[in-house]
Amino acid sequence: MIPRLALPPSHAVLVLLALAFIAPGLAGHDPWKAYDVVAIEIAHQMRATGDWLLPRVAGEPWPEDPPFYHWLALAFGGALGWALPFHNAARLASGLCMLAAFWFLYLAARHGAHGAEAPPQDALGASKARYSARAVGASATLLLAGSTGLIVHAHEAAPHLAELAAACAALLFLSRAARRPLAAGLAFGAAAGIAFLSTGLAAPAVLLAVALAAHLACDELRTRRAWRFLVPAFALALLAAAGWTLALMLRAPELAPAWWGAALEGGGRFGAALRYYLATASWYAWPAWPLALWAAWSLRAQWRSPRVFVPLATALLALPAIAWSGQTQDIHATLLLAPLALLGAHGVGALRRGAANALDWFGVMTFGFFAALVWLGYVAMMTGLPPRIAHNFAKSAPGFLPQFEWPAFLGAAALTLAWLYCAFFTAPSPTRGVLRWAAGVALLWGTVATLWMPWIDYQKSYQGVALQLKSRLPAAPGCISGSGFGLPQRAALSYHAGIRTVAPRDECRYFLVQGQARHELDAPRGRWRKLADVGRPGDKSERYRLYQRL
Repeated sequence: MIPRLALPPSHAVLVLLALAFIAPGLAGHDPWKAYDVVAIEIAHQMRATGDWLLPRVAGEPWPEDPPFYHWLALAFGGALGWALPFHNAARLASGLCMLAAFWFLYLAARHGAHGAEAPPQDALGASKARYSARAVGASATLLLAGSTGLIVHAHEAAPHLAELAAACAALLFLSRAARRPLAAGLAFGAAAGIAFLSTGLAAPAVLLAVALAAHLACDELRTRRAWRFLVPAFALALLAAAGWTLALMLRAPELAPAWWGAALEGGGRFGAALRYYLATASWYAWPAWPLALWAAWSLRAQWRSPRVFVPLATALLALPAIAWSGQTQDIHATLLLAPLALLGAHGVGALRRGAANALDWFGVMTFGFFAALVWLGYVAMMTGLPPRIAHNFAKSAPGFLPQFEWPAFLGAAALTLAWLYCAFFTAPSPTRGVLRWAAGVALLWGTVATLWMPWIDYQKSYQGVALQLKSRLPAAPGCISGSGFGLPQRAALSYHAGIRTVAPRDECRYFLVQGQARHELDAPRGRWRKLADVGRPGDKSERYRLYQRL
């Protein structure tokens, strides 16, 4: 008889689930458009130039991204570059950040649950307290791992993952402020400083504001020893901000004022950005946010308790903070995940049986259905059956030749069997729904990343485009004028082929333009000869044309 999985899950089960979610797709593919290729190009530029202070993209300064995450990526790329391509080694920094985020959030939730329990009077009471703390800690970790917004972003090279880990660490150290205020304050300040050095001003501003508000509102923290936490916390966070500013002023004096001006002034579209992030959070932070709302309601009488006040205030302040910049990119909503998962963990145990069962079986049915579709698509790619599905895959990636690989097949099969065990052999428990949801997320992403990755990478990679363009250029082409390029495309061409474009100049003999696939309305005026007209397979929106002046 197959034994049931006991709940709440042990440390070993949580570690295995975290690795099953993080490991697939972290390496084994080229840099992808948007955050992934930009961060990898910045780390690669640090390695090539030896300048690890000022981030650069395609040879030009890019101070919008502070350097902490890129230092991690550079360290992994340098240490493992002998065994892996630089981009795959550098992306392991994201895996480290995610593991740290899971661990810090688990400890923060477990510590907060211990603090909420009355001192046990007997052995049974002590056992109950330990069980409650384990359940809350596991629920917080599972809610973070099950956040739909992280399914792809957790496997990209993205500084927001370092911000997430720092926020989880800050929430942990704030939960220890009452017992060891000086040590907790130093650690909190360091975490806030790392958050600043990862993505900028929003995260540390929110964390410091919440720390101050918690020491004013929560009876447990409003003591004469509060200054022992607050002074070192603010001092270290401000030291990190001042250190980065000073270093930036010494390295590039013209960039520091512009950076701070943009950070403090915002983007001017606060209302539109706020509406965007409210809509984005509805799916990005699922299923943490409805559980967080339920926890806030069911524990409303204890709103001044740190375990309720801190995550609730963090989430409420984080939303306008990320909207302040005016940017509308879903990855900025990552700052909401840690407080919502921490608060939602307290709502798991208080959830009504019907709601808990609905979440449980909705997750099982949803992820089971989509994982079956992934397997069906894989079979179609490998065998040509069913023919219509196989035709759709071939049409999306013209020229792609699928190859059967035993490691990928066995990895996907292992993930599927593990999920089936969680789905049908898990003991009843309040944490069963969030466990099976997180396991479903790991299954869905893991099967896509192992079975479909070659097909996906064939379409998303810029390596083929960059190398084709490079083959049409001489060894020393001089300056290359460019038009129509976004930041990710510039980063990809620089990383893969060392191609860097500048604003159109008369002295440049070559002109590279990104334009429409069907209509050549982007040809430069004058006497030019087309050298190349290339694009990614199946991409109908981007075409790269290289011209030479006659």
